[in-house]
Amino acid sequence: MRIYSDIGVQVADVLLPRKGIDLRKWATIACDQFTSQPEYWEQVAKEVGNAPSTLNLILPEVYLGKPEELERIQTAQKTMRQYLDDGIFDVHSGLIHVERTVNGKTRHGLILALDLEKYDYSPGSQTLIRATEGTIVERIPPRMRIREGAAIELPHILVLIDDPQQTVIEPLAQRSDALIPLYDFELMQGSGHLKGALVADLEVEKQVIQALQHLASPEVFYPKYGVGPEKGVLLFAVGDGNHSLATAKACWEKLKPCVGMYHPARYALVEIENLHDPGLVFEPIHRVLFAVKQSPHNAIRRFFGEDAVTLTDYHDAHAMERAVKEQTGKSQTFGIVMPDGYATATIHLPASNLVVGSLQAFLDDWLKQGGAEKIDYVHGEDALYHLSQQQGNCGFYLPAMDKNELFRTVILDGVLPRKTFSMGEAIEKRFYMEARKII
Repeated sequence: MRIYSDIGVQVADVLLPRKGIDLRKWATIACDQFTSQPEYWEQVAKEVGNAPSTLNLILPEVYLGKPEELERIQTAQKTMRQYLDDGIFDVHSGLIHVERTVNGKTRHGLILALDLEKYDYSPGSQTLIRATEGTIVERIPPRMRIREGAAIELPHILVLIDDPQQTVIEPLAQRSDALIPLYDFELMQGSGHLKGALVADLEVEKQVIQALQHLASPEVFYPKYGVGPEKGVLLFAVGDGNHSLATAKACWEKLKPCVGMYHPARYALVEIENLHDPGLVFEPIHRVLFAVKQSPHNAIRRFFGEDAVTLTDYHDAHAMERAVKEQTGKSQTFGIVMPDGYATATIHLPASNLVVGSLQAFLDDWLKQGGAEKIDYVHGEDALYHLSQQQGNCGFYLPAMDKNELFRTVILDGVLPRKTFSMGEAIEKRFYMEARKII
């Protein structure tokens, strides 16, 4: 374990399942996926059976608020301790280079731990590590119940660096001599292939750290974004798992007065990825409302104003999608998916800079007015159409955000509207593989 405090990085002692454990059954997808599709998690449980698995160490969020939630949390925490006692883990000290191939794309990452003292998810934060979207504080307490009693953490957090010259992660792919293979296998449920290797050469580790320090240097940062010292240096921007990292932060702040500054819970294990990795694609996060009680057309006209919005009906989903993707100018367009058809809404005088911001303002108001019972945020068009075309539901289709605008927008404007983008579709999300002791 080595600490580079100036950039908030800890090279961690990482736990991986020992040789002989079926890694296909061990690794499971991020807990916040398929939250409206319990059949996915039922299939995972069937495939895992009684084998050691990260499924037994997490709470899939499809069960949040359900009668079995508390029992599942307690069982997960008990199983963590049992796995540690049974010695199913081997310890690997060092950075881990990761390759994930899915849907014909390969992206590269690096496993390390980040210092929660250098992270703040508050709007307007100027810390080295920041959220990219608004944090819903109400979502933190349920996750704290899981982490506070946990012996280990399993990250699905993906953190981005803005490295257009590809100086940090990409050189490792060319240095097989400096890497020790750790795992190489097919993931379950059609989610592609996962490969990981330990950075065993300390000189190579030093080169990675120096490249990160270069990105974080004021001499590089301020000219790059055209800002001055009034803006704090942003090195790490949370791409996925914002609420998981916020939960780690909240637990650390609660624990810190009791244990002091030198404690494993001060750090959180994450995977960092380069924003400019060709295999990293930003996908929109669509919305689905359940038990809709009012016409979405009428609600949209009432919220935005009759003269400020144009609604267009379609019988074909592809035509609706084209209209959303091809919208140009200052107006903003999102799609509407209903059991009996499709439509678009074009906002002519939007109050938000992003279409997702305009849509979310409307949805928040509509829910507050009792227009629907609940909302879910879904990844991928298949899930959107499957859920939205069920009687009583209504979905909203969004365009993708340009990933190259992410860092500049966060630096200049602060956090984006919640659920603005997704780093890939649902099956492309990070799988739980590595772990780290936090006690």
